[in-house]
Amino acid sequence: MVYRMFLERGDYVISEEYTFATAVETSHPMGCKFVGVKMDDQGMLADALDELLENWDVEARGARKPFLVYTVPSGQNPTGATQGPERRRQIYKVAQKHDLILIEDEPYFFLQMNKYGVPAPPLPKSHEEFIKSLVPSLLSMDVDGRVIRLDSFSKVLAPGSRCGWTVASAQICERMQRHGEVSTQHPSGFSQVILHRLLDEEWGHGGYLDWLVNLRLQYTSRRDVMMKACDEFLPKSVASCTPPTAGMFHWINLDASKHPDFGKKSVKSIEEEMFQAAIAQCVLVTPGSYFLAEQDKELEKVFFRATFAAAEFDAMAEAIRRFGLAIREVFRIKN
Repeated sequence: MVYRMFLERGDYVISEEYTFATAVETSHPMGCKFVGVKMDDQGMLADALDELLENWDVEARGARKPFLVYTVPSGQNPTGATQGPERRRQIYKVAQKHDLILIEDEPYFFLQMNKYGVPAPPLPKSHEEFIKSLVPSLLSMDVDGRVIRLDSFSKVLAPGSRCGWTVASAQICERMQRHGEVSTQHPSGFSQVILHRLLDEEWGHGGYLDWLVNLRLQYTSRRDVMMKACDEFLPKSVASCTPPTAGMFHWINLDASKHPDFGKKSVKSIEEEMFQAAIAQCVLVTPGSYFLAEQDKELEKVFFRATFAAAEFDAMAEAIRRFGLAIREVFRIKN
């Protein structure tokens, strides 16, 4: 819906270089494309975003300078990266400089965790303390009405609810309402009634925040199990990862240059070989190439996305153990 409001055929949307694949695919029927911005362990690099826009060549790209940015600042899908407060301020400054609209997709915002290996802080004494413990949103920094924040119940209550909400300026919300009337109309009525009964008549807002506090603890425990298994079973000579501090995704980097046939085989073929070896071990992890913002770019690195959202603890540890076996097989590591 936001795309239809702002984009014209041939336009580009800016995102992280690895991003939510459905966000990319949704733009294609409109004749639009994505362009990726380099990332680090905190997600999108503000300097790289600024450089992309400063050097945009309308003639070479065949499109006007982009003005719409899609970003997942907390627990980014697929990388699990979380933008710190300063990074968010930097990105917002670039948005002001180039007059950008920021789509802040935040389904994992309330699933922020303490750093891995650091003792968990005591439970918040109040809802206000819980809210203050979270990294500030881009929306909270917005003084121009250029942020469109998207939230969802799907990642914190029930995936099948397919119900969320938008926070933006009155102008944008009014236009979204008009677009909704002639497209999606509204989310499922059943979902809306169930959520209203739960949040308004049963839990109340306070009960919902209590649920989120507990959910954060559950996801932290799951993250820790996944990280412990990676530390124990993945060969450190090839595999590396940054522990996520939000969300439900874990991004594993495999050093393709350590593959015996590196230089003879493409990075994409090494990724596919690794994917098939994992499947042979009955482990399903998602190849990083699936999430490239620019699918026509040559693959330069090998990543795999895992998730700690639903599996039992023992099953997660066993899956990582088997993935480690697959890595050793493909990279021909004896020990």
